[in-house]
Amino acid sequence: MHTPTINSMRKISILLFLAATSCAHQGFVFRSVHGFSPATNAALEKFLEENKSHKGRKVAVFDGDGTVLGQVPHYLADECLYRYAKAHPDRRPEIIARMKHKSNVSIPYVQDRVFYLAGMTLDEVRQMGTQCYESDYRGKIYTPMKDLIELLKDNDFEIWIITASPEGLYQEFLSHELQISPTHIVGVKSVIRGGIITDRIVEPIPQDAGKKEAVETFVQTTPLLAAGNSRGDREMIESSSGIRMIINPDEHLESGEKISIAQYAKDHNWLVEKINDVEESGFPAVSSKSYGIRKNRAHPVP
Repeated sequence: MHTPTINSMRKISILLFLAATSCAHQGFVFRSVHGFSPATNAALEKFLEENKSHKGRKVAVFDGDGTVLGQVPHYLADECLYRYAKAHPDRRPEIIARMKHKSNVSIPYVQDRVFYLAGMTLDEVRQMGTQCYESDYRGKIYTPMKDLIELLKDNDFEIWIITASPEGLYQEFLSHELQISPTHIVGVKSVIRGGIITDRIVEPIPQDAGKKEAVETFVQTTPLLAAGNSRGDREMIESSSGIRMIINPDEHLESGEKISIAQYAKDHNWLVEKINDVEESGFPAVSSKSYGIRKNRAHPVP
């Protein structure tokens, strides 16, 4: 009887491994996302099956505040920045003074956040964001969205976060919580020189139509899934060639709009999900109490 040689056994092992790998990539992984409706889960299962053999990169893009991370009563970027400003009143008070009179979803405002942080190191800003997250935002990452991201990763998707907040504030804690590269968290950014954040803004600014431009510029492929929560995410969501999803869409009309983003999403057959996002007892709310920044609308879900 012929006895297999070591080399032939190695060849057999390699062939078995390649066959198993090939079979794995021919299938797809699915598990229902707890907290999503049966209709959304059915759409996700169909989507993953249809894209199991997709050629090229499989990319999903998500807005940050209000989509992956709770934003009630305040965006983490605002609460973090104003807490720091209150503790350091001599740091750039002119920037804080002008920010208080602007809409905190406007392009000038989101730029001012970066101008305020200019001069600090990237590591300092990342640690600032993590400290704010740990003290008052831990637990505000939406469990269904985290589970969706894990499901997508199990199906070989790249995960990108596209936010209008300063990216340095979010990179450390989000990369840790979502287990993605910090460079896949793209926000309002500026040139970094010698580890120091400068006030030289890098365009496009990921707000409104700039979010779609940020996807084209930094992600550099068409996403198969895009998710957001507001009018400011519309163009990015519509850039998806597959799933278009919105979380807790606003029912009210934005300035200059004829219909709400909630109605727009319904009219265009986006996946719509509601996730509980309310103010917790004891939240400091420095943004509103000390600086008069408006509170974000609560989204209570029974």
